[in-house]
Amino acid sequence: MKITKVAKAGTLESNDILIMVMPNEDGGIELELESIVMKQFGEQIRKVILDKIKSMGIEDIIVKAQDKGALDYAIEARIETAVKRAVSE
Repeated sequence: MKITKVAKAGTLESNDILIMVMPNEDGGIELELESIVMKQFGEQIRKVILDKIKSMGIEDIIVKAQDKGALDYAIEARIETAVKRAVSE
């Protein structure tokens, strides 16, 4: 799959995450992460996001994530939704 446009999924409500994805013209995977629980769970959130992107076969993507305490399954669902919205049919 190839990201062709900007897309979002999620909210900034408590216990959710807002994910924005866009094509990366320079190639590779870039991740910008902000989280209210960065000190405690920053590395785990980063791992969940990157693992989900790789499992979907995405290679050239920029991901901007604003986390408000989302659990792993919610993060995965938001990534999947945003990516599906961003690929051309």
